Amino acid sequence: MTSATRSTWAAIGLAPFAAYVLLFLALPTVLAVASGLVDADGAFTLDNMAALGDPVILATFANSTWLSLLTAVIGAVVGALVCYALLGLSETGAVRTAVDAAAGVFAQFGGVMLAFAFIATIGLQGVVTQLLLGAGIDIFASGPWIYELPGLILPYVFFQIPLMVITFMPALSALRPQWAEANLTLGGSRASFWTRIGIPVLAPSFLACTLLLFANAFSSYATAAALASQGSQIVPLQIRTALTSETVLGRENLAGALAFGMIVVVGVVMWLYSLVQRRAARWRG
Repeated sequence: MTSATRSTWAAIGLAPFAAYVLLFLALPTVLAVASGLVDADGAFTLDNMAALGDPVILATFANSTWLSLLTAVIGAVVGALVCYALLGLSETGAVRTAVDAAAGVFAQFGGVMLAFAFIATIGLQGVVTQLLLGAGIDIFASGPWIYELPGLILPYVFFQIPLMVITFMPALSALRPQWAEANLTLGGSRASFWTRIGIPVLAPSFLACTLLLFANAFSSYATAAALASQGSQIVPLQIRTALTSETVLGRENLAGALAFGMIVVVGVVMWLYSLVQRRAARWRG
């Protein structure tokens, strides 16, 4: 088979993926950005983009940023510790297999299902809430925080930790035993292996996974929409308000500008992610 033939078959094989990216990523992105550049009559305007400098919009982006950063860091640290605990177990063992399976399920367990699970567990009338009330402990003494911005931290961490386990475990497993043996041969200790070899080698992968978790949290919508039904504390909920509000009319195209802002933030994060991944790939190679 000639190189031209192989290239042709490779292009044919990539065609379904290219179509998927075009229809579900590129086209929606173009439409979202374009909708933010026109007014209600379809005329070109920059007023929607100028609204990104509004203090309320900036506060919304700030809320999304700190929420995403906090849950990404918590998820990355806890997930990395779980990966370290699994490192000494057999990949085909019962515990490792069960944790890998659970991580795969819980990483995708989001949206309305996750919001309902937290409402039923620690909501105002949740099972755990009522049990604690029976013991004289009121977790909502300062207000119904579970339905506000702080209430999104626990649900987000719930799916961030298993996502970290899935993405970071391959990097941790790639640490070569020969490096530890060489460290011991040269008189090093277990602590010196991690401080001088393990952590520096894993740092790019850890940072890349943290950036991935940040982008995952920043773009999450369904869980926040179901749990924090009132208000628009984060950008995805602000976009929903711009599209569905019955009191603020004529601002539908503001949603396109907000989406453009999200695209820029996530794009920058994923660009940094790709740079860090290249660095990490040097060690894995």
